[in-house]
Amino acid sequence: MSSGTRHSLAVDRDGSLWAWGLNDVGQLGLGTATSDAFPPTRVPGMSDVIAVAAGRSHSLVLRANGTVWAWGGNSYGQLGDGTRFRRLSPVQVPGLMSVVAIAASSSHSLALLDNGAIWSWGNNTSGQLGDGTRTSRLSPVKVYGLTKMKALAAGNQHSLGRHLDGTVWAWGANGLGQLGDGSATSHELPVQVADLTNATTLAAGQDHSLALRTDGTVWAWGWNAYGQVGDGTQTSRLSPVQVAGLTNVTALAAGSLHSLALRSDGTAWAWGDNAEGQLGDGTLSLRPAPVQVSGLANGMALSAGLRYSLALRTDGSLWAWGGSGSGELGLGVTLWRLSPVPVAGLTDVVSLAGGYMSSVALRSDGTVWVWGFDGLGPVSSPEAFSAVPTRVTGLQDIMSLGTGAAHTLALGADGTVWAWGRNGLGQLGDGTTTNRPGPVQVLGLSDVAALDGGGNFSVALRSDGTVWAWGDNWCGQLGDGTTVARSSPVQVLGLTDVVAVAAAGYHALALRSDGTVWGWGYNYSGQLGDDSRSLRPIPARIEGLTDVMAVSADGLHSLALRLDGTVQAWGDIHGDYLSGGPRVIQYFPTPVPGLTNGVTLAAGGHHALVLRSDGTVWSWGLNNNGQLGDGTWFERPAPVRSTGLLGTAQLAAGEYHSLALRTDGTVSGWGSNYMGEVGDGTAQIIARPVRVP
Repeated sequence: MSSGTRHSLAVDRDGSLWAWGLNDVGQLGLGTATSDAFPPTRVPGMSDVIAVAAGRSHSLVLRANGTVWAWGGNSYGQLGDGTRFRRLSPVQVPGLMSVVAIAASSSHSLALLDNGAIWSWGNNTSGQLGDGTRTSRLSPVKVYGLTKMKALAAGNQHSLGRHLDGTVWAWGANGLGQLGDGSATSHELPVQVADLTNATTLAAGQDHSLALRTDGTVWAWGWNAYGQVGDGTQTSRLSPVQVAGLTNVTALAAGSLHSLALRSDGTAWAWGDNAEGQLGDGTLSLRPAPVQVSGLANGMALSAGLRYSLALRTDGSLWAWGGSGSGELGLGVTLWRLSPVPVAGLTDVVSLAGGYMSSVALRSDGTVWVWGFDGLGPVSSPEAFSAVPTRVTGLQDIMSLGTGAAHTLALGADGTVWAWGRNGLGQLGDGTTTNRPGPVQVLGLSDVAALDGGGNFSVALRSDGTVWAWGDNWCGQLGDGTTVARSSPVQVLGLTDVVAVAAAGYHALALRSDGTVWGWGYNYSGQLGDDSRSLRPIPARIEGLTDVMAVSADGLHSLALRLDGTVQAWGDIHGDYLSGGPRVIQYFPTPVPGLTNGVTLAAGGHHALVLRSDGTVWSWGLNNNGQLGDGTWFERPAPVRSTGLLGTAQLAAGEYHSLALRTDGTVSGWGSNYMGEVGDGTAQIIARPVRVP
């Protein structure tokens, strides 16, 4: 992987190339230069890639056959193709073969050949090409006098090379001591870095340099106004000094004004500028000596950009932190991250569910992933939450999901039901009222075809068309004719030929094969649609609803999607939160105006979502946390289009957040995020959809 000024590159295990971030001059290699590409996107035509290098506005790739390819900005000839024309797609650098390593700076490029020679091209105004001149080169030229070289690095306007004997050589700009020869004089030809031996790895920042020695210590020199040299001061150094307190280091990376080191125990350490959180220690404080990057273990490689950082872990996952003004973190959002979050990982999703302050995803391999705060379960503990997806252990071959206020349900391919979370009212259905941090099987249920979770109760539809329920029952939401809580499933009375169920705070809905809808439980806000406020402990038909193909419910309201694509709503969608105007309750189903061609829907706490056949998502209701996804916090009494959601396949909604499953198997989230329920690695409210990493 490699970090440029505002774009990033990474190589997958299969040799394919992925790029994300700023793309104003085509540096992502996608054939365009029109917009930022926030999530990682595969670069067409690139295969068998073994190394990458990202500069300020250009990119380099080394392929397994020893050739070098380049694209992006080319005003100084940094692409090496003999021109100054920018390239929107990769072009081969002519005349270079048998290359084993590459490096890219702001406007010049380097290549190390297998014979130990270094070649350079691009900007040469400070002598950074090392050919004895200050003439920029549109094609590669050989760096003068260097043989048996084994490593290289490129800074803003200076270059570094390591010799076979462990000495380090430098050339180019030196006004701040970045060449490390004890002077501040620039050099058009390589000079030896003073008093540095046994070097193994090099890294170069804007105007500072780093070297790792065989004994695991790190040495640095050059500009130090931001503490990027790491010696505990902010005094620039004309020759190498040891970075304070670092031992057993195995890898280095240098950003513009910050530095990174990876230790043998897999921890990462950082120092220097931290204006956008690029040190990953959870603060914005400048650090003149190394501090540990928080929450990052099992590191394998590092990379640093202008004001952001990347880490590759031993499990193959990629993590990012720091500034993201152009999407350079690859998270689909331009917010800073003060500690590491995963760049990509949650793919191949086939189903979603939204809890009160949590989210759940089912992947095509039958595994279940959760994030946010569910009050107890595998997200962590009642005092903690997970801001990124975490796999639920002990579950496999799952085919469907459901969520309650503080419990989660999973339907196995064998028709069994599994539950975890809070259980004070028996909502887990295991015959107890004991909270369960991991999945337990619901007792006595088999051949289940669908399920859903209410506030503190659960419902399940069996393949024979009957409905079963368990948990809290104070207002008859179990539909068994009583108000007695049940810690194991009981049959809902009088329902047959049911094809779908939905459960909400204290009420439930059932859709029968004849297209009619039945409701039971709490009804104070008209959510049963029977023109009353009377609770119902036994299901009753909701009059006036026919030809229904889907239902959804949340605490105070209910929705139905008809075969003609129209949507009916009833109850109180705004709750007590509607600012201005009288509270309006619909006691019987009423068409949602202006909404046609609906194909699926989801009801949130006080908002609603509908996916139309053209792939657009429309929403209405409360929007105090951005849960409508239209980029505002204005309540909407009528549907408005949620932004950036073309290509949506399924919707889910929590109390104050929303989720969309995209047709490519990825997930987007938006809305309330205090407990990480959006899943983007932060606890910041998100008013527009962002990709869940």
